[in-house]
Amino acid sequence: MLYGKPERSETSETIKLVKEKPLMTLVSTLIISSMLLSLPAFAASPAKDEPLQKDSACYVDGLSEQLNCGFISVPENAAKPDGKQIKIHYLVLPAIKNSDHSEAFLAIAGGPGQSAIDNAAGFNRMFSKVRQNKDILLIDQRGTGRSNILNCEGDGFESALAINEADFDVATETQACLDELDADVTQYGSLNALEDFEAVRKHLGYKKLDIYGISYGTRMAQLYQRHYPEVLSTVTIDGVVPMQQSVLAIGNAISRAFDLLIEDCNSNSLCGAQFPHLKTDLESIDAKLTIAPTISQVRDPLTGEATQLTMTRAKFMGAIRMALYMPNVRALIPHAISEAAKDNFQPILGLYALTIDSTGIAMGMHASVICGEDWQRLTTAERDAANATYFGKEMVTTFEQSCAIWNMPAVDKSFSEPISSDIPTLVLSGELDPATPPSWGELAMEKLTKAKHFIAPYATHGVAHQSCGNDLIAELVETGSVTEIDGECLNKDVSRNFYLNASTVEAIPSTDQAVATQGASHD
Repeated sequence: MLYGKPERSETSETIKLVKEKPLMTLVSTLIISSMLLSLPAFAASPAKDEPLQKDSACYVDGLSEQLNCGFISVPENAAKPDGKQIKIHYLVLPAIKNSDHSEAFLAIAGGPGQSAIDNAAGFNRMFSKVRQNKDILLIDQRGTGRSNILNCEGDGFESALAINEADFDVATETQACLDELDADVTQYGSLNALEDFEAVRKHLGYKKLDIYGISYGTRMAQLYQRHYPEVLSTVTIDGVVPMQQSVLAIGNAISRAFDLLIEDCNSNSLCGAQFPHLKTDLESIDAKLTIAPTISQVRDPLTGEATQLTMTRAKFMGAIRMALYMPNVRALIPHAISEAAKDNFQPILGLYALTIDSTGIAMGMHASVICGEDWQRLTTAERDAANATYFGKEMVTTFEQSCAIWNMPAVDKSFSEPISSDIPTLVLSGELDPATPPSWGELAMEKLTKAKHFIAPYATHGVAHQSCGNDLIAELVETGSVTEIDGECLNKDVSRNFYLNASTVEAIPSTDQAVATQGASHD
């Protein structure tokens, strides 16, 4: 939207045939332009439809051991307790050494719209140290995964390649999605979900929680701090969305990440020499596609079959933007831009395939959160600032149409107030983050009296899965304090080498080389 170092290649986990797509992700990455992602290495198979016992043993993809799972039933609308009931599903990864299951570590997924349970294997890898002594609790937030998912189905990947997004009618498709859902979508905001989380905690008998939130999950973690501080021991927010910030202000963060990519390439001797006109090439392609799309026959990157590609500005910019989330895919961007400048869009198409459905977002729930909590609090100044960037303008235009149809009630103004808390809190930001920049982490710190903010210089979105951030979290959970936590390990160079062509990465310099190149510690 996601861990220690992934055991399998992040790239291989995201390459899959997309048979059916959520209607609102549809034909372009830009339609999910406010997505705060949710870490592609967490991308897993879609939620299963098989029934589960209320409390039972179960298995999930990526883990061979037997786990504990179940659900609770809650009213869809708390004001109508005798009305429609929905099931909120949870999964518990039991502590390895500790038999006292009175406390748990709650890991909250991002999006908004990701399933925490579908990402169980990734959370288990990332928090293996925490799990030695604490249960890991995962809850599919209402509207996601197995918890009455709000999803709509649309065209497949091949159609997405051929379509021109300029022909896409946001209002019509949004209405079609809404009509398809058997739910009162106004009941799927963050505050209602918070009550579900608390109900699960009580059902399982946990007296205390340590909480980790990634991306949009940081909003849920902060709401927990505000409304139920008495049950929290520690909080970690990673890739932070501060309560004061509408996610629709993400346009400047994306532009900043683009600039950092170009700066990184230019300052690297090999990348700079191979792609000396990267910024000019990017501007030239963007200007060309702004006038009209390019239509060509290409090889489908997933099947190898010939297919039509309508390369639009939305596809091109969206593919690069989403590639910025993943360090290993980010390393391919300069080559992809350089080839596109020669009218070869096959590398960009590869990036598009890697990212188009790697996050498993339930777009109906996504719309409920954004339209109720972010869209309506945009000030005139924020709207003007968003319209000054390509991505910002696309987001404003898209949600202006879709939120009018989704018709979510606006949250109270107090929702946007900074969190005031003395709970030990670890704040993690990635310097290269294309969604939640370090300045957002600083904003979240405003009234946190026992907090530390660490910026990982080589991380993108989601510090804990790209660095030693997960070790810092384990230390916080063990000690219950941020006082002695030292983030020096985050400065270890874990950057990825840029690809100089389709198959060759930068050479690792020998120890006697005078000029060091980027990513010397990695292959």
